[in-house]
Amino acid sequence: MKLLVDSSSSLLLSLLLAQLPLFTSAVPAPFRRPNVVHELDRLANQTKNLRQIAADLLKEHAFETDPEQHRFKSLPLMNNRASDINSLEMRPTLSQLHADLKSFEHHFAWLSRASRKHHHPALPKLGQMMSLIKSLTSMLEHQMMRVDAQRLSPPSPSMPPPPPSQFDVLQSSQELLLQFRLFCDWAQRVFSVLSTKSKMSAVQ
Repeated sequence: MKLLVDSSSSLLLSLLLAQLPLFTSAVPAPFRRPNVVHELDRLANQTKNLRQIAADLLKEHAFETDPEQHRFKSLPLMNNRASDINSLEMRPTLSQLHADLKSFEHHFAWLSRASRKHHHPALPKLGQMMSLIKSLTSMLEHQMMRVDAQRLSPPSPSMPPPPPSQFDVLQSSQELLLQFRLFCDWAQRVFSVLSTKSKMSAVQ
């Protein structure tokens, strides 16, 4: 009789152990807040990659011309000062960077159309850069949603007339790439500073 009871107890214990994984999987996983610092670091790295592509394009022989300045009247103004960077706040800063990035996206779309028309030799790398700009814009919009940053609605940029020759395309490319490299340099530093601030806030 005792043997029968022991056998029944062992069988019941085995059945309970067999069901344990099912009970465990039925318990919902704890909610994990997205890592803001990690996303800001990703934005900084992506911006660094874009800055390098712009620098590479500027080094190529096709762009070794002195640009005629101010062809683009609606480019974002790159008049930021290094002394201002530590006083920047997350939400308005992300909103402004997003608006500037969208403006550059429109300008590079204009340049891409002009380059196709005049068979620009740097068109493949320009297409790669535009793809990365779209990816960066998407990442930035995702981060803005997380921190509840407002999306600005600036007016559509006014573009210059279509360039009549390949030389004019080169001139336009030079000016646009120089300004975009400045933007990427600034944005990369901003994302890094915001990341550092977020780390310090998490520790406190």
